[in-house]
Amino acid sequence: MARRPSRKIEQAQEILKRLGLPPAQQNEISALTLLSLCGLSPNEPWRNAKSESQTISKGIMAFIEGHYGRKYAPNTRETVRRQVLHQFVQAGIAVYNPDDTSLPTNSPHAHYALTAEALNVIQTYRTRGWKAACKTFLADKGSLLERYLKKRSGGLVPVQLPSGQTLDLSPGKRNLVQAAVVEQFIPRFAPGSRLLYLGDAAKKTLYLDTEGLMEHGISMNEHDKLPDIVFFDMEKNRLFLVEAVTSHGPMSPKRFTELQEMLSECKATKIYVSAFPDFAEFRRHMKKIAWETEVWIVEVPDHMIHYDGEKFLGASLS
Repeated sequence: MARRPSRKIEQAQEILKRLGLPPAQQNEISALTLLSLCGLSPNEPWRNAKSESQTISKGIMAFIEGHYGRKYAPNTRETVRRQVLHQFVQAGIAVYNPDDTSLPTNSPHAHYALTAEALNVIQTYRTRGWKAACKTFLADKGSLLERYLKKRSGGLVPVQLPSGQTLDLSPGKRNLVQAAVVEQFIPRFAPGSRLLYLGDAAKKTLYLDTEGLMEHGISMNEHDKLPDIVFFDMEKNRLFLVEAVTSHGPMSPKRFTELQEMLSECKATKIYVSAFPDFAEFRRHMKKIAWETEVWIVEVPDHMIHYDGEKFLGASLS
């Protein structure tokens, strides 16, 4: 009996998680990229995985469309390179330009292949040797997720803004959530947005677009009342207001009402979001969250939870 493509994708996601990839590299496009690098169609067993060099567009993306029916826009190539393959290489799962190490970074012939170590462990998936193979791989290569967290928790938290500018947030779990909102939430749900405000747990204002805030009726004597992150989706005329929640501070009914009053002159559609690092933190605050707001959780970055009511965010995203 033929296997469902979705089942194969879920298995690939499980493999990525067990091999220590961060949550952002456990999504569907990362799983499909892994399947392409393995050369596996939905009906092939994992023991048939192989390592063959592939370019991104004519190799990986063409394989995904041909075998899994996912057709991505041409500009997705850069997303695959920067948000999937770059981390695969860091994690020891893939190697860059194994057939020609002299190729420049921007070469149209740039290619990727599974490492021998990754191939060996992947071929054991769903066998008795799987857990031991994972343990050996992680002992040798280490967990990329743990490396990222160690790097960030030990010092400043770097965050790359939509404009390409990089800022440093002070250390702390809350600022890790803020960095994730800027680097993961915005590209997924409001690509091309203009960042208007970014706070910092230690120093309230880190980034402030005075002109942009005033365009939406927010005066400078009110900016200290803003949530942690504010950005504007120019294409769909939506103003996002995000609270990064660790120990306190979701979009409560009181906070929701205060922001509505402050933004009474703003003509844009307003989207209120509570961002949590994980489900455990979300469960601690779920009863305090206001209706007509959204919830985003870093460990499942491709999805949002809508606190239902008359307005449904899904309609405005279509």
